[in-house]
Amino acid sequence: MAEAFDLDRAIRKVPDFPKPGILFYDITSVIANPPAFRHCIDQMVERYGQRGIQAVAAIESRGFIFGAALCDRLGLPLLLARKKGKLPGATISASYALEYGVAEIEMHVSDIPKGQSVLIVDDLIATGGTVGAVADLLRRGGARPVGAFAVIGLPFLSYQKTVGDLEVQTLIDYHGE
Repeated sequence: MAEAFDLDRAIRKVPDFPKPGILFYDITSVIANPPAFRHCIDQMVERYGQRGIQAVAAIESRGFIFGAALCDRLGLPLLLARKKGKLPGATISASYALEYGVAEIEMHVSDIPKGQSVLIVDDLIATGGTVGAVADLLRRGGARPVGAFAVIGLPFLSYQKTVGDLEVQTLIDYHGE
């Protein structure tokens, strides 16, 4: 079992970003803090190392950092879920609602491992829109999304309603102000 670590202290909170009324939880302060980052990756390995996951789908952009580190530790392929227009070649896409807008995400069709178990990784889950869209892309591509991991969860934004029965695990949850 990993030793206790105060992750909350390592997360920078930025009020009124990207617009007034939003409290932004800035994960870059965790990435810039080696013990905090190591704690996050250690926790991911502990939770998923023995779960039979065959690939990780990481969400742009900070999810790439956590997903890549997990894949390196577990020897798994990393699948990228990017904003529309950022991937060359044949892609599939899905639109989704954000806490503060609407967006579209894509994955390379050829990267989605048919019939395999895939964990979705992001830095933060708010409304669940991005995670739900990536789960949809994986299913449409023939893979099995088996869960989602985020360092930070905002359950007060009801992400579980959006992602349905997909298991979501987070390291720290914030419950609004």
